[in-house]
Amino acid sequence: MNMEKMTKKEMYAVIKDALADRADIVAFCDHEIELIEKKAAKAKETAAKKRAEGDELTDVVFSLLGAEPQTIADITAQIEGEDVTTSKVSYRLTSLVKAGKAQKVDLKIEAAEGGKARTVKGYFLA
Repeated sequence: MNMEKMTKKEMYAVIKDALADRADIVAFCDHEIELIEKKAAKAKETAAKKRAEGDELTDVVFSLLGAEPQTIADITAQIEGEDVTTSKVSYRLTSLVKAGKAQKVDLKIEAAEGGKARTVKGYFLA
């Protein structure tokens, strides 16, 4: 059998239709459907708020880019805020590169005495 899974909202609608002669069950199903719709609306609102915050961080990261390449750690150090991490900055930089607003290059960083040189990504304006 190849049935699609029903959502809670659809299940309550089926129960409501099947037991339409029982007013208490119809009222219960209506109430549950209303709660599900409220929860979905709240989730959309929260997601929109998080996207807006993310867009603000992207704008801040973009404003810090210049003609000289900078590492993710350098850019993160310039941004104030406890919730700003290198992972969040890296994600924003990657999205800016994909959008064509920034460019990415390899930077070779010399190590201290006896250490091994390493290569990191540097970002600058496109």
